[in-house]
Amino acid sequence: MSSIKHPPSEELLATALQYMARAYAPYSKFHVGSALLTDHGKIFGGCNIENAAYPLCTCAEANAIANAMSERVCIIKEILVVTKTQTPTSPCGACRQRFCEFAEPNTLVHLCTESGLCETYTFEEILPLPFDKSKLNL
Repeated sequence: MSSIKHPPSEELLATALQYMARAYAPYSKFHVGSALLTDHGKIFGGCNIENAAYPLCTCAEANAIANAMSERVCIIKEILVVTKTQTPTSPCGACRQRFCEFAEPNTLVHLCTESGLCETYTFEEILPLPFDKSKLNL
């Protein structure tokens, strides 16, 4: 499924790495950083924030989306998720659904490790049957 379509920019990866370093993960020790490139050419980052009450945790990807939406930027052209793992880690299902609201089928999703190993997919590849606004019959 993965084929390198377009390597992430150094700026996108650097932003995600900076945010990963800010992650608050005292329970899982699983630090995640994310960066989004918007249609306006702006990059927004986010990190995961854990809570002793686990349902209150916030994923790095959700944090990055919130940062972008705080400036009313809402079309994602590229997504990068970075972790301190040996192999790239995919976003959780909830974050894929969050992306669905702001990404397009051909939006690039870069899954990277801290050491620089990256896999690139399209959004359609990581969420092939999205539940989106077209399903709501509005």
